[in-house]
Amino acid sequence: MIDQANETLKAKGYSAAQLSAVAAPLPGKVLLKGTKILSPFSDSEEVVLQVVRELVPTVDELGRRVLTPHEFRERL
Repeated sequence: MIDQANETLKAKGYSAAQLSAVAAPLPGKVLLKGTKILSPFSDSEEVVLQVVRELVPTVDELGRRVLTPHEFRERL
């Protein structure tokens, strides 16, 4: 699922440094982190993949704005 999330982010125009999904130190958790998010977003693989697919805009739509974890939580 991490690979699927990263492929989706790449298709939305993000580089790995801008936004990527990585395994978290805690078992079963994934982090969404990079320069386009204020602080890392952490949740299960399924939730992170859902956020990437449904809530993360394309890099062009985001523009100069920076994503925040709380906006994802509000919209889930």
